[in-house]
Amino acid sequence: MKGFFGKTLTIDLNRRKTEIESIPETVYQRSLGGKGLATHLLLRDNPPGVDPLSPANRLIFAAGPATGSPVWGSCRHGVFTKSPQTGFFSVSYSGGTAAEPMARAGYDATVIHGAAENPVWIEVGDESVEIHDAGPLWGLDTYAAEDAVKAWIRENRPDAGKAGVVVIGPAGENQVVFSVIENDYWRSAGRTGVGAVMGAKRVKAVAFHGRSKRIFADPAALKAFSKSLSARSKEDAGVKAYKTMGTPMLVDIMNKAGGFPTRYWKKGRCDHADQINAGALHDRCTVKPHACLKCFMACGRLSTVNAGRHKGLTVEGPEYETIYAFGGLCEVDQIEEIAYLNDVCDRLGLDTITGGNLAALTIEAVRQGRIEYDIDYGQVDSIARLLEDIAFRRGIGDVLARGIRTAAANWRMEDQAIHVKGMEPAGYDPRVLKGMGLAYGTSDRGACHLRATFYKPELAGLVDPEKMEGKAAVFAEWEDRLTIFDTLILCRFYRDLYQWDSLSEIVRAISGLDLDVAGLRKIAAAVTDDARRFNLREGLTPQDDSIPERFHKEALPETGKSISAEQMNRMLEDYYRVRGWDENGVPPATVD
Repeated sequence: MKGFFGKTLTIDLNRRKTEIESIPETVYQRSLGGKGLATHLLLRDNPPGVDPLSPANRLIFAAGPATGSPVWGSCRHGVFTKSPQTGFFSVSYSGGTAAEPMARAGYDATVIHGAAENPVWIEVGDESVEIHDAGPLWGLDTYAAEDAVKAWIRENRPDAGKAGVVVIGPAGENQVVFSVIENDYWRSAGRTGVGAVMGAKRVKAVAFHGRSKRIFADPAALKAFSKSLSARSKEDAGVKAYKTMGTPMLVDIMNKAGGFPTRYWKKGRCDHADQINAGALHDRCTVKPHACLKCFMACGRLSTVNAGRHKGLTVEGPEYETIYAFGGLCEVDQIEEIAYLNDVCDRLGLDTITGGNLAALTIEAVRQGRIEYDIDYGQVDSIARLLEDIAFRRGIGDVLARGIRTAAANWRMEDQAIHVKGMEPAGYDPRVLKGMGLAYGTSDRGACHLRATFYKPELAGLVDPEKMEGKAAVFAEWEDRLTIFDTLILCRFYRDLYQWDSLSEIVRAISGLDLDVAGLRKIAAAVTDDARRFNLREGLTPQDDSIPERFHKEALPETGKSISAEQMNRMLEDYYRVRGWDENGVPPATVD
């Protein structure tokens, strides 16, 4: 079958040995690549019940079969493992430029197993794999570590071409359960704590390079498809919006809808929205659209602060989720200060969504007299200090470094902590967008907005947020389509441009597989079922698909909206039925 290298690489750090495995075509036919292949490998090879931070937990890097093709939005890679944050299936994606060198190394997936005795960084090429001493890199922030590895590659591998380098910061080294793996300074595999797994293996960085190329079934069709899409999209309103304003445009959209989480989920509107929205970012910073490779959308905001105490600071962002987490939940009221906290998290290697949620939870704990710490809403320097305490596990930072469930239990705040499966939601309140309650509850990696991006149809009026009947079926269709995105590893922001017919065309031109909507949905369902089986094996129960009681009991003050337990249960029952699962959310036995 075309489009795949047909092999995976396993690096055993205990024995410092590598193994190349040939993957049967039947695996690709059932699951394609990307998430499908990685889920297959985790189910097959990860020991049931494994400690996520133990050497036996696999850490998998994969570029999808579209990577290296002309397909727009294809320069992304995925990281897969068992999450130290949730204890369940872990997937996180990142854009930038690293995916194409990862693919040129010539493997459909690179699996890291075991743990090194001392810090190392790994060089994965198409001809050899080298394990290098990372003692001098250990302790560096993510920017400095990436610079150092790239400089070494340029000096010592002059014929290697451009390398893709992924790194962890101090948070990953210290196994903070929501630490990230970063590339290109600001691009992050940001959620579920993949950086902690890499840190537990004492791997500071992985560099990929090579000259391997995929053989596609119909290269001419791929080129024609991408050329046509580019031409059609020049006047597309969504493309123009992302290129002009980026994700910060969602601040005003969500604030107007009354679902912009504020003051640790107590409010749905933020009084200072005009100080932290896209307009404020573009007014007070010098902003340039910034794109990943193979992207004409350029949603990234390369922002340089123009004035004040952070003058000259440059970050890619802040994205909407970072703005909601610090600007909404923590009530930081200046966009420049959110950019600063974004930079703090990026350098330390912390996820900004969880970072902002935990900072706000800490503020509430202090206000309620449960702990002592000098912090309050809007206090930027105190929030920054807390983030550093978490990364280096100092004081209460050590408690927070273990995740929201540990902190909430220690501070007797289980009834207040907002999370699903141990991971905090994104900036879309399910009391307003009720389909997001289903999205958060059923996501295989914990509260996640990206597996189905169901906020989009509800905000756009394609689906009535208040109507429960039929919602699960529509949700499953969106989830299936975006699961195919994840097997190919395509950017979510192309979701409106790549409907089922486009995905069929892409898959056919890459692999030669001729799949209609039913065929694609069969593959998507198989991948979703496999991830569910993984989670059930790790102890998932139907209760883990629920959302926090606060969303049922506390109505938003601005709109009076809540999501009842009955509404959530109705959606879950319908979703299980649509998926073909039993009443406990258990998929049928595999038939291979």
